Amino acid sequence: MAEVWWETIRVEMCQRAGQPAALEVQRVYAAEFLPDQPPHVAARRCSLGIACNMLDRPGCCLAGTLPGHDPRQP
Repeated sequence: MAEVWWETIRVEMCQRAGQPAALEVQRVYAAEFLPDQPPHVAARRCSLGIACNMLDRPGCCLAGTLPGHDPRQP
């Protein structure tokens, strides 16, 4: 059976929330009988996603409120 883990890839300052936010990915690791397979990234999220959604303006794609804005791109 495959294993699913949320892993932090980096922590950066969120200009919108004014505090550090952890950018996380959900990785799916193959079962034991397929050890040569690299992990697959199934989803991405921000640790401040819920708090960001409570603010009065759109956030970013990691919070799920502004699909066109990716804070990881310059």
